Amino acid sequence: MTDHFDMPGHLARRFQQIAVAIFHAEVEAAGFDLTPVQYVALAVLRQHPGIDQATLAGLIAYDRTTIGGVIDRLFQKGLIIRAVSPRDRRAHVLHLTEAGLTTLEGIQPAVEAAQREMVAGLEPAEVTEFIRLFRKAITAANDRSRAPMKPAP
Repeated sequence: MTDHFDMPGHLARRFQQIAVAIFHAEVEAAGFDLTPVQYVALAVLRQHPGIDQATLAGLIAYDRTTIGGVIDRLFQKGLIIRAVSPRDRRAHVLHLTEAGLTTLEGIQPAVEAAQREMVAGLEPAEVTEFIRLFRKAITAANDRSRAPMKPAP
């Protein structure tokens, strides 16, 4: 790996730049204003209603110190509600609002189109292999991340 253009870190960074640009273009064209992190936070809250911010951060592999900003923006947009946890008064549990559910349903076709566009240069079998290899590399290095992904409770 002497050519820096072939280094995994460089390729991962470039793919991330491209993926975010494609996501924003598709989502904005569909009339929505969400970032990829905001989208995945909403999607996970639909699957795990009532989890707290720290759990959400672990499930989406997002830094616990900055998840608050994501939550604040989703709250300001009226897509989630926060309530004091009945188990720990220091924590807030999160739920989607009706607007949050409607947004998730409405944005889904744009998100799916973005995913297809991100791998448009690959054959279907290559997409499957690409995802398999990405997952394998990420799983092997998960604990090295500032924000490791944690399994659902």
